[in-house]
Amino acid sequence: MDTTQDRFPTHRGRMTYVCLGCKARLDIAELHYTCPHCGEVLLLEDERFAALDRIAGIQWRKIFDLRAATRRCELKGVFRFYELIAPVLEPEDIVWLGEGNTPIIPASPALCSHVGQDLAFKNDGQNPSASFKDRGMACAFSYLKALIRRHGWDQVLTVCASTGDTSAAAALYAAYVGGAIKSVVLLPQGKVTPQQLAQPLGSGAVVLELPGVFDDCMKVVEHLAENYRVALLNSKNAWRILGQESYAFETAQHYAWDLADKAIFVPIGNAGNITAIMSGFLKLKRLGIIEVLPRIFGVQSAHADPVFRYYLERNAAKRRYHPVPVRPSVAQAAMIGNPVSFPRVRCFVEQYEQSGGPGLFHVIQVEEQAIIEGMLMANRHGHIACTQGGECLAGLLRARELGLMDKEELAVLDATAHSLKFIGFQEMYFANAFAPEYEIVPRRELVNRPHQVLSAEDKAGLSEPEYVLKAARSVVELLGLQSRD
Repeated sequence: MDTTQDRFPTHRGRMTYVCLGCKARLDIAELHYTCPHCGEVLLLEDERFAALDRIAGIQWRKIFDLRAATRRCELKGVFRFYELIAPVLEPEDIVWLGEGNTPIIPASPALCSHVGQDLAFKNDGQNPSASFKDRGMACAFSYLKALIRRHGWDQVLTVCASTGDTSAAAALYAAYVGGAIKSVVLLPQGKVTPQQLAQPLGSGAVVLELPGVFDDCMKVVEHLAENYRVALLNSKNAWRILGQESYAFETAQHYAWDLADKAIFVPIGNAGNITAIMSGFLKLKRLGIIEVLPRIFGVQSAHADPVFRYYLERNAAKRRYHPVPVRPSVAQAAMIGNPVSFPRVRCFVEQYEQSGGPGLFHVIQVEEQAIIEGMLMANRHGHIACTQGGECLAGLLRARELGLMDKEELAVLDATAHSLKFIGFQEMYFANAFAPEYEIVPRRELVNRPHQVLSAEDKAGLSEPEYVLKAARSVVELLGLQSRD
């Protein structure tokens, strides 16, 4: 295999869909989201993955580290790890909009001291559409480009249900690829922030609003995908899961491929990201690129917690999965009562603990108050965490309360989107404007409001020097400033 940093990899895999239910294998030449035989969700598997064992783990580290300096757009993003993601794509198919390579920022000493644990945020809000969803979309749209080229399709309608971030990413990548691809997104009416709604509209997508919650929109999208020729872009799409595995690869590379004493906190939401992250770490372990698996903590709001309830039963034989009705949440991406990727979670948790031992996977339930205050706490200490990043910080605090964290562990928290996407919730907290069902009561010490120094009437009739002097005196009084004398 070619290891030159600016040369496209020569390895090609042989990928198939694998059903988690009946274990059927399906050709990737067609779009599949669930098994046509039993209806279960699918994974993508490279039947030639074992061939990658011919290169030692230490050599893979060197290959990926060299590629971090590549000039080739096709290898700059998530496909820096081409052999581990979708090694069936040709260079002309790969879409790169700057996704991936998001920084891991160590928390400030003050925040670490406040929490009582060393921690860091991986700022996935620094992706092109300002969320982690771009990782999966880069892979999904690259695959679509390959299918269009192969079949000569003149039109492909992409559809997704969304609480905001998925629609923004899908619309952005569809607008970039253009040509045969047209984008439609379905949103729960009134349950997407104005900032997130603006994104698909700005990218030119057809935006359809439906009454209800995300789960309702998802059922409609699933019906469309099962009965009409459309490309579904939710995390039921196994190509999206592959792209999101890059989060695990980048995290490992950031820590020089040493994940000992690392704990990864991930909001569960629709369960695609936590699935991808476990799958990615498992691939690294199988190839000897990492020696140990990090611990994984999935976090769910008490307002949408089916995965937490499932794993609350310690006896695996007695566990039963049940969807739950959702209540309003500031972590809007978490407002999912029936995650479509839950079967994948169950599959990978079993593999994860078989490979690394028991106790490597936990699910933490947190309250809405803790989520919004987690976001505020992170951002007051210099981070750009969204409400889902706040959910992860709340999860870390709860894990510490439960005695689940080791003192020497470093917690890496997933800030899935940019804080500005959810800035309205900050304003609602400061203005004490949450509806009762959110169960959030602002704490005075966390409320921050602008202070008016002078009124328009105070300024009226003043000359500029008089205005400056009067305003300055008001600022001095407000801040208690001391004279230079």
